[in-house]
Amino acid sequence: MHDEVYRYNEERWQALVAADALFTRPMLDLDKDKARAYLGLEQLGISGDVAGRKVLCLAGGGGQQSVAFALLGAEVTVLDISSGQLERDRSAAGHHGVRVRTVQGDMRDLSALDGSSYDLVWHPYSLTFVPDCRVVFREVARVVREGGHYYLMCANPFFSGLTHDSWNGDGYTLAQPYTDEAATSYPDQEWVYDRTTGGQRIVEPREYRQTLSRIVNGLVGEGFLLTFLREVQGGRGDAAPGSWEHFMMVAPPWLEFVCQYRPAKGGRTSSAVTT
Repeated sequence: MHDEVYRYNEERWQALVAADALFTRPMLDLDKDKARAYLGLEQLGISGDVAGRKVLCLAGGGGQQSVAFALLGAEVTVLDISSGQLERDRSAAGHHGVRVRTVQGDMRDLSALDGSSYDLVWHPYSLTFVPDCRVVFREVARVVREGGHYYLMCANPFFSGLTHDSWNGDGYTLAQPYTDEAATSYPDQEWVYDRTTGGQRIVEPREYRQTLSRIVNGLVGEGFLLTFLREVQGGRGDAAPGSWEHFMMVAPPWLEFVCQYRPAKGGRTSSAVTT
């Protein structure tokens, strides 16, 4: 039985697929070299030789990362909440002549997947769509093999819920409490989907703040060893204050983590999360 968090996210992402939002558009112009550059595995400290390796694209539907990995020879599974997103993965796989397995589900419940079987779990931006990141980490620890890697991109906890619209003339005002599971929402950026076609406006994302201590301690508690951390910063130094490009220079909105699964000797660790 799916909860309200699942239903909200599924409905929103189905609507985003219908609107052909940026993150739902499959990559149809890839070859091996472009796929390798797009993923940037070596920059993350992960071997770029994924041929024959099992890769899980977690909450990563849309026909982008999945086909990039498949073109490099990986055995790819995509788990996503949206059937529309998964259809994009299947369509992109057919276009490129590669195989991708698709599974509709919740990142908080990976029971449909075999345990200790994935060499790499690739988790693009979605962690803040659920209240407690530790539940996700527990599931990832169950399906990744010992020595395997977990790539995670998520909101920078310090700026979660903050956008360029928060410009006050001098800076970007932090107004929301820095507490775990604090719910936040904000309008989609103009580049996310086309609003000029007269279609119905899509409900705003509903996200939950995850403090940095919860993220890091949650990973450590499940046996993950942090091997790489990057603040994802874009924008331009000459951008106008109050623009998205200026905001990204002042407040990097995303973090990237790479961890290796190294459970404690004598058994898998657990953070004993109660769900």
